[in-house]
Amino acid sequence: MAKITYIEFSGTQHIVDVAPNVSVMKGAVDNKVRGILADCGGSCACATCHVYVDPAWVDRVGEKGEQEALMLEDVFDPQENSRLSCQIKVTSELDGLVIRLPQRQI
Repeated sequence: MAKITYIEFSGTQHIVDVAPNVSVMKGAVDNKVRGILADCGGSCACATCHVYVDPAWVDRVGEKGEQEALMLEDVFDPQENSRLSCQIKVTSELDGLVIRLPQRQI
């Protein structure tokens, strides 16, 4: 398990245990973290799981894929550290990962 900290736009923090090979999105949905809608269920087709990866973790979560990069063009307030949380798979190396949620999705 990896501890992931999800920080809502309001500042509310949720520190949850997420199993390996589960997406950061699924970890949020399973733990009722507000702000990740996950309308497509994790198929990289809707961008309603947009998050900001804490700058200290950007290099550790892996690169954006081509489809993800295209989807991120349509999100609300995209940043350099924007990712779709459905595309980040949890590993033991991500223990302590910090994720911030945007003000709104799409």
